[in-house]
Amino acid sequence: MTASVTALGYIQFTATDLDVWEDFGQRVLGLMADRLGEDRLRFRADEKVYRLEVRAGETGGVSAVGWETKGPAELAELESRLTAAGYVVTRPGPEVAKERRVSDLISFRDPDDCYDHEIYWGLGTSSARFASPIGAEFVAGTEGLGHVLQVVSDREKYERLFMDVLGFRLSDHIDLTPDLYATFLHCNPRHHSFAFTPQIPGRPLGVGHFMLEVTDLDVIGRALEHIETEPERLLKTFGRHSNDRMTSFYLITPSNVGLEFGTGGIKIDDETWTPTRYDTAHLWGHHSVDHH
Repeated sequence: MTASVTALGYIQFTATDLDVWEDFGQRVLGLMADRLGEDRLRFRADEKVYRLEVRAGETGGVSAVGWETKGPAELAELESRLTAAGYVVTRPGPEVAKERRVSDLISFRDPDDCYDHEIYWGLGTSSARFASPIGAEFVAGTEGLGHVLQVVSDREKYERLFMDVLGFRLSDHIDLTPDLYATFLHCNPRHHSFAFTPQIPGRPLGVGHFMLEVTDLDVIGRALEHIETEPERLLKTFGRHSNDRMTSFYLITPSNVGLEFGTGGIKIDDETWTPTRYDTAHLWGHHSVDHH
């Protein structure tokens, strides 16, 4: 295997109110907003032209996740491997690539039919310097946007897709119960770009949350203060994870998708990294908030 996914590049959402997202993304998270008409909104987190896109819809959710690879040869190899693994892969074509601001892309449906996976190369870089409205600096660049955690129906199916086909490497596991564990995978020095957990009663399939990382703990603290006026947005309290050492809290976005907002995640060096297992996901904190 020579080709692989190298980063989480972008996420596309739907939402019922883009004005709320525009305010939330800038004021709370410190992203740089770019409004593209009444039904489309993009956010920058670094030098790339966008990392998040929100489109008007009847409901909120994740519609597509974009994964980066190095170039056209790698894209073709990944397309061939996906097809051999039984996935229906499409080439959306130059018009869609232009809209996505990438050089080329392929698309296939998530194994649980939750959203589209898009693999691309050549996401555009903006000539305008990234300027957060609150002075936040995001950990992005070659490490990509952050990570996605998904609730899945078949652990082995996702292991085969992400490790055997897309080239992710195992970071570690966290035991959730005696019979269930979460899997964390990396494709660059970020501790994980994709993670998944088995479905348990009460949890729907699909993206449970995505993560954004900043360099300054004060940005996290101020975001917590901002949502004190919207307490219904808080999903999990301030805490620190056992495996990636991220200090963070969880909130619900205007797309009704969870967001982990954190700082201080560790890096992986594949030459020295040894996967392990943890008996808890949290060193402290991260207590679920019951709004009922």
